[in-house]
Amino acid sequence: MFRTARMRKIKVVTLNKYSHSIVNSLHEEGIVQINDISESIQQDPKWGELLNHSKVTHLTSKLSSLLMKASGLSEVLTDALLGEVGIKDMIKSFISPEIPKITEVEDVIGEELVSKAESFLNEVESHTKVIEEKLTALENRKSEINSNIVLANKLKDFDFDLSLLNETKYTFTVVGRIDKQSLDNFKNESSKLTDKLYRKSFNDEDELKKLILIIISSEFKDEFNSLTRNFDFERIEIGNVSGKPDEIISSANLELESLENDKSQLNLKLKEIAEKYDDDVAIVKEQLEIEKDKNEIFSSFGETNKTTLLEAWVPVKKMDTVKSLVDSSTEGYSVVEVEDVGEDDSEVPVLQDNPKIAKPYEFLVGMYSNVRYNAIDPTLLVFIMFPFFFGYCLTDAFYGIMLVILGVILIRGMGKINETMGNFGKIIIACGLWTIVLGFATNGFLGDFSFRFFAYNLPTVVPAFDAFKHPENILIVAIGFGIIYENIGFLLGAINNFRYGEKKEALGSQLIWFVFELGILFLVVGFLLPSIGIIGQCIGGVLIVLTFAILIYANGFYGVMDVFSWLGNILSYARLLALCLATGGIAMTVNIIAGMVDTMLPVPYLSLILAIFIFIAGHIVNFLFQVLGAFINSLRLHYVEFFSQFFIDGKNKFSPFVAKRIITKLKNN
Repeated sequence: MFRTARMRKIKVVTLNKYSHSIVNSLHEEGIVQINDISESIQQDPKWGELLNHSKVTHLTSKLSSLLMKASGLSEVLTDALLGEVGIKDMIKSFISPEIPKITEVEDVIGEELVSKAESFLNEVESHTKVIEEKLTALENRKSEINSNIVLANKLKDFDFDLSLLNETKYTFTVVGRIDKQSLDNFKNESSKLTDKLYRKSFNDEDELKKLILIIISSEFKDEFNSLTRNFDFERIEIGNVSGKPDEIISSANLELESLENDKSQLNLKLKEIAEKYDDDVAIVKEQLEIEKDKNEIFSSFGETNKTTLLEAWVPVKKMDTVKSLVDSSTEGYSVVEVEDVGEDDSEVPVLQDNPKIAKPYEFLVGMYSNVRYNAIDPTLLVFIMFPFFFGYCLTDAFYGIMLVILGVILIRGMGKINETMGNFGKIIIACGLWTIVLGFATNGFLGDFSFRFFAYNLPTVVPAFDAFKHPENILIVAIGFGIIYENIGFLLGAINNFRYGEKKEALGSQLIWFVFELGILFLVVGFLLPSIGIIGQCIGGVLIVLTFAILIYANGFYGVMDVFSWLGNILSYARLLALCLATGGIAMTVNIIAGMVDTMLPVPYLSLILAIFIFIAGHIVNFLFQVLGAFINSLRLHYVEFFSQFFIDGKNKFSPFVAKRIITKLKNN
């Protein structure tokens, strides 16, 4: 329950002619992690004498090329089907996404798949390429026209044909922008070059600049260019345009309208092609991805002239299945050697093995780190305590209802096509349910909404835990849960340390706190119960002195400081009360302000509308902030206070060699 799946390493030797068959079978089953033994072959002389490093198959490069083509075509066709995606479409795709259609396909592999895929993709490309080229040409022309419109708007005061501004055999024309402060100086300097020039300035859209037109004799072209570099002169390129600015803008708008019509017609044709080929292209793309994955895995193998060796990690529960697959794939011409995990298990890949109901919480544990093989997997405890801590922080039943609704939307929406989103939805529902329970128990329903506006107390409230009247009891319970949860962490840490032979670490970092807490308990009981009195106090004192002695023995003199760390971890659970009061306090403040606005403003209907707006907006903001705070602090209590007592990081997560089929499945032969 608290351990990762037991793993074994297998080595499989078979004839070369069966290697593809084994790979196909293991890939479809997806229950082994293939090891790359190329490094062992290169570094270990014994391996090097027996084996050569296998390489990817000759089809890999062709598969990669076809996959790139399929991906490009799939993107084009998908965009053609989707068209412009608005906010409404995005919301709809989130709430009710389109479920991928699963298509049965023949088990086509190798050369046959390459041949069929190449032929099909070429056929599709022959239809799309011409349209894409035309669309590209249209976009280029639109860009050119828009540039002309921008130019014409800049030169809107030029009441003449702009083609006259082009350079001739005898004249050189320049249009540009210059700072007003520099204009007079620029005029003087340009006049010194020659009196054979025409110069006129115009107003610019930027009030700090002037638009200036200069026509000068061609013989002074180089000197004039040098002069402009000495000023902050922004030259405007005229390009190949003709007509007055207003004529250019008018004709450009007409042409843009025509181009948009042409684009619409082309997009309709592309959409027709997409409706015909999109699903098939996606299927071919997935088949190519799977085949490429299989052909690349051969680089992880070793080989001789006639045999192939592969090495893999297999969960113990799947060992018989793997042996059966290997045997059937090789017609019995194979040898399977199974190795137990040795003393050094740091390189063993980790496959978390939790009940289905707790599986979503592996995501939260994974956000912290991978669990080490053979160490404690805390997923089940996170499943129990994370939603509880979250609900304790939020403690507002209405907010909890909103969370449950959001979780259901996630599961029934994106959760259908995305496992992570589905798992997150399940976590949110659990958090919402605890929030509802604790909210009703602590008098949290939109703050003090029921009492403030209807003078009605929730019948579900437990009087001793009314957050508005007895926060001290909520604090005591929070600290109590903190002590219990930390002690569970100490126990798990001790188990981990004993498992890895770290007895001194277990004594000085985990078991010692049971002694310390027992000493505190005897002291408290000794003071409170006269019947025990001095005996309890003496026992408590001895245990506390023993605690400090063991801390110094196990961790050195500075180990005494660990007492403050222990105390800090326990008190950290007081944040449960802090966030509980923050949620209720801010919600109550929103209610107060809404009520004041409704009664203070002289305009009845306006005051009611404003009060409702403040009420809704305030609670939405409070909901968002408090949900974020509850999530972060619930994680913190696990990551910082709880996991630090026992969690051992792992290097590798089990990565199965598996055919990632989303829209295809093999036909049953």
